[in-house]
Amino acid sequence: MEPIKNQIQKKMDGAFEERLAKMQQGVLAHPAIQAFIQQHQLSKTTIERGMNKLFEYTSQQHDCSQCESVALCKNPINGLVPQLIVERGNIDLEYVPCETKCIEDDRRKTASMISSMHMPREVMKATLEDIKVDSEQRLNAYKEAMAFISQTKKDPEHLPHIGLYLHGSFGVGKSFVLAAIANELASMQVRTILVYVPEFLRELKSAIGENSLEEKIDFVKKAPVLMLDDLGAETLTAWTRDEILGTILHYRMAESLPTFISSNLNYEELEQHLARTKGDIDPVKAGRIMERIRTITKSVDMTGENRRSF
Repeated sequence: MEPIKNQIQKKMDGAFEERLAKMQQGVLAHPAIQAFIQQHQLSKTTIERGMNKLFEYTSQQHDCSQCESVALCKNPINGLVPQLIVERGNIDLEYVPCETKCIEDDRRKTASMISSMHMPREVMKATLEDIKVDSEQRLNAYKEAMAFISQTKKDPEHLPHIGLYLHGSFGVGKSFVLAAIANELASMQVRTILVYVPEFLRELKSAIGENSLEEKIDFVKKAPVLMLDDLGAETLTAWTRDEILGTILHYRMAESLPTFISSNLNYEELEQHLARTKGDIDPVKAGRIMERIRTITKSVDMTGENRRSF
């Protein structure tokens, strides 16, 4: 008589094999598995050898369109989905970024294309679609911005040399337009640095004691695209005018690097501002800087009502 222990073991083995067979049937019934087998004309032996890989494939999510974020991914490796392949006659898996991860990576890459120094967060979210073209001045600014973007799209490796000088009264949206252009350039992987000039010049004074002055100036002056926001609102000294602004603008003119500037002052008013430093008036040096600004920018009038948003 067969021992009871052996009888129990046989029943357990039989139940396991039955469950295993059902699992395998379920795996092989999966539409993607059937298509894969048919595409590669896989033999029964190859399928049996690769059953573990087939099961691994079916146990994971493949459509990530409903996933809120990579952080909430249900797969073992966040942001990656399995793809079936045949490697050296065997079924295998490779993992590729899912749609959600690709979108998040693109957003991070785009964000990394913009460096802002002392710019408001709300302004940095601006897009060209947000600009309300409700006046002739805004229409002109929008057209000039689109012209620069269009030229860049034609040849991102060779950026237009001439930027814009947006001038107008407080609150008409000059900074908004600069940020919108920067975000559009970022989507084309063109790096931009936006600088709020008054705060930047104050920061450079402390940089002298930290031995980081040259590093900060180089970071700004060598930017692929530079945007100087609110030029003319700063308190000038001969040093900040000649050694900082003069150095940055001369370099960008010499290297034909696109530069955008916003100011409450037009060209003539800015030249008067640059001529006056603490305890001194020097129209010659102011004229030299303005010559560089006129060379590298195109003046765009944005006078109008004081609106804090478009």
